[in-house]
Amino acid sequence: MKHHKVVPKWVGPALIVVLCGYLFINVLQCQMTISSKRQELDTIQNQVAEQQAQNEELSRSLDDGEDAIIERMAREQGYARPNERVFYDIGGN
Repeated sequence: MKHHKVVPKWVGPALIVVLCGYLFINVLQCQMTISSKRQELDTIQNQVAEQQAQNEELSRSLDDGEDAIIERMAREQGYARPNERVFYDIGGN
């Protein structure tokens, strides 16, 4: 006679519980990853918007001409034309 090993009745439900637990944890990890990636996407979209604004400003500067670009850069570095008075707003408003 052959002896067959009998699997206890609780093994099937226990395997189902373990599988459900694994799937639940996996879904939670996926949700956390999705949330993290959405935050990254928001950050990158903000960076893209800022870069587009800079590009538009540079495009307008190019439309103004080379002399206007040079003058703007000189003013940003604190230079002024001869006999020109420069006033700085220190009011903070």
